[in-house]
Amino acid sequence: MGGAVASTNQAGALVLQKRWHCFGGEQRVYALRSAATGTETTVGVFLPPAALGPDAKPVPSLYWLSGLTCTWENATTKAGFQRVAAELGLAVITPDTSPRGTDAEGQAVPDAEGYDFGQGAGFYLDATAAPWATHFRMASLVLEDLPTALEAALPLDPGRRGVSGHSMGGHGALVLALRNPGHFASVSAFSPICAPSQVPWGQKALAGYLGDDREAWAAHDACALLKARGFNGEILVDQGDADEFMAVQLRPDLLQSACAEAGVPLELRLQPGYDHSYWFVATFIEDHLRWHHARLG
Repeated sequence: MGGAVASTNQAGALVLQKRWHCFGGEQRVYALRSAATGTETTVGVFLPPAALGPDAKPVPSLYWLSGLTCTWENATTKAGFQRVAAELGLAVITPDTSPRGTDAEGQAVPDAEGYDFGQGAGFYLDATAAPWATHFRMASLVLEDLPTALEAALPLDPGRRGVSGHSMGGHGALVLALRNPGHFASVSAFSPICAPSQVPWGQKALAGYLGDDREAWAAHDACALLKARGFNGEILVDQGDADEFMAVQLRPDLLQSACAEAGVPLELRLQPGYDHSYWFVATFIEDHLRWHHARLG
């Protein structure tokens, strides 16, 4: 099944755009008019068989936050999560990585800025610096708009949410879980940007979206948050040892040290020969789905 549906007009309105039968469940795509960003956003939702039909019951959900340049579609078509998610009875939600469109101030970014800032690179925070503050409010989208709309329309259990992600999305998963205790019951990451205030990708994004106040940056840095707040939970991280970004941009060694100092259980798995690609994600996504399911019940 498939086919486009008219755009949403009212904030909070959820409109089904496409759906496909998949492993007994359904892979869907919805459009949502986000109050947080003031734009229409697109989100993928995989519903397992347990969430469909007359006997549907509320199921746990895993929010997957993608990395730089991605949309809802990257993980949905490349990660290969649907088979195991269907088996486990786990919904998987794949939002976009930034607001889209060039017709509003703060949406477009000059090509000279590069792929690591602006569209496709929202860094899962609420920007405070002009012009980005108007629309780049990805934290509020993920934490407020999406759960409110999706849990009102679909059989998703609000008490059983997990979060994971890749690269910039791994950063988002860690930071949103650390900043919002109780919102997510489980957290994991693939190749996350662990200490954005200390690496080029993160420094560019945090300065652009938040300004030059480094104290404000610390509230969006997983390592700084662990030092300041600790964390009452476990963390699973997979990292390829052939990842070309590991030493300069990702710094899992800093996350390992921060968790050790804070007494936070971290399972950091350094995977030999794997790089930063979705081949790496697809190889280990089943482990993460089962890990989350065990903690979400």
